[in-house]
Amino acid sequence: MAADPYRYFRLEARELLDEAGAAVLELEKGGHSGQVLRLLRLAHTLKGAARVVKQPEIADGAHAIEDALEPFRDGTKPVSQGSVDAVLQHLDTITGRLLSLDAPGQAEFVQPDQAQPAPPSRANADDPIRTVRTEIAEMDALLDGVAETHALLNGLRSTIRSVEQARHVADLVADQLAPRSAALPQPSAGVAERTFGLADDLRRSVAGIEQRLSATVDQIDRELRQLRDAAEQLRLVPVGSLFTALERTARDTAQALSKTIVFEASGGDIRLDADILATVQAALVQLVRNAVAHGIEPRDVRQAVGKAPAGRIALVISRRGGRVVFSCSDDGRGVDLDEVRRAAIRRGITIPAANRLSAGDLIGLLLRGGISTSERVTEIAGRGIGLDVVREASERLGGTVEVITEPGRGTAFELAVPLSLVSLEALVVEAGGSAAAVPLDAVRAAMLLGADGVSCEAAGASILYEEEAIPFLWLPRVLDGGHLPVGGKWPTIVITASEGMAAVGVERLLGTTRTVVRPLPELAPAGPIVAGAALDAEGNPQLALSPEGLVSEARRQDSAAPAPEQTRYPVLIVDDSLTTRMLEQSILESAGYEVDLAVSAEDALEIVKRKRYALFLVDVEMPGMDGFSFVERVRADPALHDIPAVLVTSRNAPEDRQRGRDAGARGYIVKGEFDQAELLTLIRSLVE
Repeated sequence: MAADPYRYFRLEARELLDEAGAAVLELEKGGHSGQVLRLLRLAHTLKGAARVVKQPEIADGAHAIEDALEPFRDGTKPVSQGSVDAVLQHLDTITGRLLSLDAPGQAEFVQPDQAQPAPPSRANADDPIRTVRTEIAEMDALLDGVAETHALLNGLRSTIRSVEQARHVADLVADQLAPRSAALPQPSAGVAERTFGLADDLRRSVAGIEQRLSATVDQIDRELRQLRDAAEQLRLVPVGSLFTALERTARDTAQALSKTIVFEASGGDIRLDADILATVQAALVQLVRNAVAHGIEPRDVRQAVGKAPAGRIALVISRRGGRVVFSCSDDGRGVDLDEVRRAAIRRGITIPAANRLSAGDLIGLLLRGGISTSERVTEIAGRGIGLDVVREASERLGGTVEVITEPGRGTAFELAVPLSLVSLEALVVEAGGSAAAVPLDAVRAAMLLGADGVSCEAAGASILYEEEAIPFLWLPRVLDGGHLPVGGKWPTIVITASEGMAAVGVERLLGTTRTVVRPLPELAPAGPIVAGAALDAEGNPQLALSPEGLVSEARRQDSAAPAPEQTRYPVLIVDDSLTTRMLEQSILESAGYEVDLAVSAEDALEIVKRKRYALFLVDVEMPGMDGFSFVERVRADPALHDIPAVLVTSRNAPEDRQRGRDAGARGYIVKGEFDQAELLTLIRSLVE
């Protein structure tokens, strides 16, 4: 593949354009001359970089920005609106040219004055993530390489332990050859002295190797840890990278409609997968345009009803459990539901049917598209497709859209989508023998608590915090079925969520860290308290917990009440795939079974000699002996023939199912049709 001559220029230019766009918007709001100087520096830097990569059009555009701002350099007079508009136009032109570099081979970029009219701020608002998306595959490859290297490093640690054992052997040899008392028989002096010297040399040599190897491994581990953290952060994009483009969208749309607005945004420090932002971006652009076009009233209308002359548009991004929520609200007129009803009638819905539509039904019609409350079609509104974009983005990401509107007070759209990757500060706790991460911004307090501090009543368990009773959750019980300790004290954290507060008891607090949370695989079982999974410093997976789920779980159950002891039936999983073994183990252990693992049929035959099992869960396609042969061997063994076996395989042919029955299998699960509830129901019917 030919080298990309614009790879670094694109990244630098995008950063310069984003900074310049934000500076112009601040300048338009009445910013001081420092913004002019900042813009001049940014334009000068961009001009030089463009000339290096032989992009004269971009260099000329940057030079034009310098010309437009030069008269205002000394700060003696304010920047005119015409100059602000000119700078923004130059930024749009440069952005368009930069995007043409992102997609070589496509149609040549057309200057705005030669093109058909486009919606305001299209170049800035619709495309800021695309330069990042081209690097995602490389970043994923880097992360995979770091993970593999960390795994090799853990193997190297076992080599260190082998060296330690060798040193111990050398110590024993040296001790055996050391001079003894005169009463004991002695080897010849020369032989003993030479042998002892060699053993002593061996001991020192091995000790030196051990010391150097250990120091090197520790250093590599630190470097890899830092590299992985940096790569994970680069893999994500701060949500705030959208704010300038969205503010520009609001500003240009308001200007085109002769309206005055104030744009506010928060939550920009949340870092998300660029794929999510790229999909949500178009929806947010439509929501902002929709708020200005349909929500915010003209200045004179607002003043007539006692509102501030400038309409307010607020964009708030937040996390809720395993989802990120994008909320866009305005203080405008609200959705005119009667007008939506009339528009629905114009689109062919009968009058009686339209009159029966509830407010939720009418909002749903808007989201489905094809209906607009605009009186005429413009480049900004009137075709009824804007909210359809929002709905499609939500469906593509598996999210939801909620709308709250109040006549005369405004409208709020809330788009909630599942997380793929998110970076957050977390408190790592130990519960049920495993580590779990809790978002640090949800932790309100930490304390030591004993059983006497927990009140157990019919309504559930609770503790007293700041003179208020809040529900209590013993986390080991939820994760591993552990009981609340009777004696001693244990750490308890107080967390906050939309439902309120809850206290969560854990076994240990392990510290804080910045971690990247990933979603669980689709087939992996996860209760509402689990938001995803993260990797610890050694590359081992750990659960990431949802504050919303923890509070909800604490309110739902009596967490401190002792649970009745249940019979834990032992099950042996036989599968050569690590992923499948871990998934099946997680499912069965969560259901209360005692699980052992075998990586092959031969390994399983050795294990069953030492322990009696209630059931075998067996893969069919394995190196060496396959699952059919294993079941046949088990059925032929008098000591094992009564233990039921269930085959789990990707084979779905009738002849394969028949072969499984002929071999003696009591169940046949196809991986492509995997259903957790069906698997557990089958196992219960065979062992209980």
